[in-house]
Amino acid sequence: MYKRIILKLSGEALAGESNNSFGFCDFTIEKIVGDIVSIANLGVEVALVVGGGNYWRGRSGAEWLDRAKSDQIGMVATVMNALYLAENFRKQGKHAVIMTPIIIGTVTEQFSKDRALEHLKQGTILIFAGGTGHPFFSTDTITAIRGLELSADALLFAKNVDGVYDKDPNKNSGAQKYTHVTYSHILANDLRVIDLAAMGLCMEVGITSVVFGLNEPGGLSKAVSGDDEKIYSIGTKVTN
Repeated sequence: MYKRIILKLSGEALAGESNNSFGFCDFTIEKIVGDIVSIANLGVEVALVVGGGNYWRGRSGAEWLDRAKSDQIGMVATVMNALYLAENFRKQGKHAVIMTPIIIGTVTEQFSKDRALEHLKQGTILIFAGGTGHPFFSTDTITAIRGLELSADALLFAKNVDGVYDKDPNKNSGAQKYTHVTYSHILANDLRVIDLAAMGLCMEVGITSVVFGLNEPGGLSKAVSGDDEKIYSIGTKVTN
């Protein structure tokens, strides 16, 4: 079992399937939080990176809107999501701390590697919001950065599809799923599963990633197990 993970959770996932990918779906969030609490109670150190796509995506801003400003709006959206998640963890009896790369008064803690490691060792759930604090970088990128900074055993990317496919499974009924694939293969075939900047960092250090279906039964516990057969049943393992 992986002992320390960084879990990338998209903003759209928090909206569930019935909310047209906007806002919060309490049923979905309670299930996600419950699954995370379950693995944390087994001793797994868990940090989340949360997106903001259920409210705003930087690249979806109007043409007249400056890209840097659009990305900043997206960063604020991730903080909104982090606050809601933290309250859901509290509701389920688990303490969560939100860390951001930028100062937001008393709402969040500013990221510090030493403080983050202390929180993890104490069993606190960490929620990283605000992206990198800079425009033009995705939440995939900050997932890789935090994973490398904190020496995580694996990066877990929870998606709406159950792994990496050779084609978009939503558009191609004959798409074939990979159970194990390399970062270089993903790059060479332009599969666009993980952001290019994030993949470059993962390749450089050789960290393992698991891309899995968020809605797969027992998906998170299988993804964090570190067991290849369990991972293959719900997603794809990505290595160098």
